[in-house]
Amino acid sequence: MPVSLPRDLGYPARLVPFLTTLLFTLIAIVPLNLPGFAIITPAFTLMAIFHWTVYQPDLMPLSAVFVIGLLFDLLTGTPYVGLSALLLLVVRTAIMTQRRLFVNCTFPVVWLGFCVVAVGSFVLLWAFVSLLHGGMLGTRPFVFQAVLTVACYPVVSYVLAWAQRGLLTRS
Repeated sequence: MPVSLPRDLGYPARLVPFLTTLLFTLIAIVPLNLPGFAIITPAFTLMAIFHWTVYQPDLMPLSAVFVIGLLFDLLTGTPYVGLSALLLLVVRTAIMTQRRLFVNCTFPVVWLGFCVVAVGSFVLLWAFVSLLHGGMLGTRPFVFQAVLTVACYPVVSYVLAWAQRGLLTRS
């Protein structure tokens, strides 16, 4: 389970949450081609935002979340620039209101919390995109991406916890 970092971290160490989230955002751009499905990747950015907001919210401020969401939209070429930034800001705000429930819990409880956040995020994303598109879109790609995201979360969480522990040994 991740532990809290000391408050007197140096500037380079304070960038680790932003940089790891940026790395996972770049990984999320790489398409996963499965026969019969549109090009879908897990929401790695959402996973990183969830992790750092739960365990180190002071190192993942709203401005960083906004920049990463906007960068994601620009790099993917979506016609709805700013939608990911808006969605990630809503997610971070929602997590902050419930953060105390996750901080000292076992991983299955945190994973369940992430599952709720991921499903809520994809429902909200589906609603926004449908509204902007001017009609209700099919839910299949959103459902598949949500399932894929929830299934990949344990691995991403482990990598981020490892990075967080690495910070502790260096500070």
